[in-house]
Amino acid sequence: MYTSFFGLSDKPFSITPDPRYLFMSERHAEALAHLLYGINEAGGFIQLTGEVGTGKTTVVRTLLERLPGHADVAVILNPRLTPIEFLLAICQELGIFVRDEDEDSVKGLVDILNTRLLAAHAKGRRVVVIVDEAQNLSPETLEQVRLLTNLETATHKLLQIILIGQPELRELLGREDLRQLAQRITGRYHLDPLSRDESVAYVKHRLKVAGSTSEIFTPAALAELHQHSRGIPRLINIICDRALLGAYTEDQHRITPRLVRRAAEEVHGKTAPQLPRGLAVGAAVAVVLALSAFGVWRLLRTEPAPPPPVVAAAPVVEAPVVAAEPPPPAPLSDLTGILSADVPQTTAAETGETSNNGAFASLFAAWGAQYDATRGRACDQALTQKLQCVFQKGTWAQLRQLNRPAILTLTDPEGNAHQVVVISLNDEAAKIRIGDTTHDVTIAALSRYWFGEFLILWRPHTREPGTLSIGNRDEGVRWLRKSLYTALGQPVAEPGSDTYDEELAAMVEEFQHQHRLDVDGVAGLQTQVLLDSLTSTEAPLLLAPAKGG
Repeated sequence: MYTSFFGLSDKPFSITPDPRYLFMSERHAEALAHLLYGINEAGGFIQLTGEVGTGKTTVVRTLLERLPGHADVAVILNPRLTPIEFLLAICQELGIFVRDEDEDSVKGLVDILNTRLLAAHAKGRRVVVIVDEAQNLSPETLEQVRLLTNLETATHKLLQIILIGQPELRELLGREDLRQLAQRITGRYHLDPLSRDESVAYVKHRLKVAGSTSEIFTPAALAELHQHSRGIPRLINIICDRALLGAYTEDQHRITPRLVRRAAEEVHGKTAPQLPRGLAVGAAVAVVLALSAFGVWRLLRTEPAPPPPVVAAAPVVEAPVVAAEPPPPAPLSDLTGILSADVPQTTAAETGETSNNGAFASLFAAWGAQYDATRGRACDQALTQKLQCVFQKGTWAQLRQLNRPAILTLTDPEGNAHQVVVISLNDEAAKIRIGDTTHDVTIAALSRYWFGEFLILWRPHTREPGTLSIGNRDEGVRWLRKSLYTALGQPVAEPGSDTYDEELAAMVEEFQHQHRLDVDGVAGLQTQVLLDSLTSTEAPLLLAPAKGG
């Protein structure tokens, strides 16, 4: 599209997370510092709030990448859980085995968790639970969360809980019946939008990372951008992306205030001056959040999902308006013959062709595994067959790099989420499976409905899937060493040491550097999955092997 026109290596304002584009404003750095301090020093609760789109996810993502080596973390992304479901989720995240007879017992689960916490404390480790979208926690579950902070020794709290949420979280914790919990919050930080200078620096930073060598946005255009986005990073991304596309269609190499205003009008769904500024920002962010969050929620659950949020319009799904009379976006029926925005929601739900269950059945089949919609969560079923779910938000390039069949979440113009499985991919097109049929679809067509959410399966090589780092010793380390020799083109030493030493850490760093991963010498999930994708010969491939290879 417009990338080559502006001399860019890729799209600088994609809303999918990419660590290369990380921009830590003073506010983000302060928020991160509060969280890191809490993990290392404090106990009880830490609270981080901010309006939607202000970068809370960026802070949490950076926190996870910079966690101290002595911390074990459980991340709860879907907080709409009962107290028992919440405790189970923590145990699953920490890899704690739970007997069947304890799954329905709050006391049994708390006792198991307490045993793990005491063992971690004895080894000098910290256990942290991060709850995203915490404003959605029920009062009953919040009370259970509070009770978890009673797990302690004579001198130390055993569990650190970080609550991440929208401003409603502050209102929730201000309730009289939750005052005991509020009193245990040892650190609070509210993430404000970017200032005007920070907004300008943010745009220039992303353009520079994408390879820009000139000033694409005029100073007046940047001022206009801050006015319409109010410093909300997600809105800045969306408006900038549409402004670049608009300039490309008009053959202009400089973004003017007029192009920014037009882009803002598209994002807000109407002429910007006719809509009060605060409402315009709120509406645009609500649409983006609703579509993204609903897609993730549908993908990670196997139970029948409630109907999606009703929105008046979905400007982020439709093609940007860049001409006087642009053609309307093609319905999904034009892509597959099945996913039609004109078909009533009940039809799609009844057929199940693009349901969560149908997608998991296809993905499991690609691995020669069995999926039964009546036997609980798909990812739990995967674990029983020595597979693991990996959910990410990324790009086509990342899909190609991982080289595994994937479930994509597509969002149609009505805001409905559909799950399809991409089973092969080339430079121009993808082959997707819906039910028992496959369809060839161009990448450009799919991109109009795909916003980066995907899920793959992989087969871990460790007894307990998790991070490998210096000091670990097991067969997983032996696999890591052998695979790195292969990936780095070095002679394989048999049988190879099963101890994660400094030499192995250096090899991991070299591999991470070559593949643009965070270079830390620790073989986390991203490193292991990519290494497996490059060296395994016993897994389904997304890309056809090169001829003669």
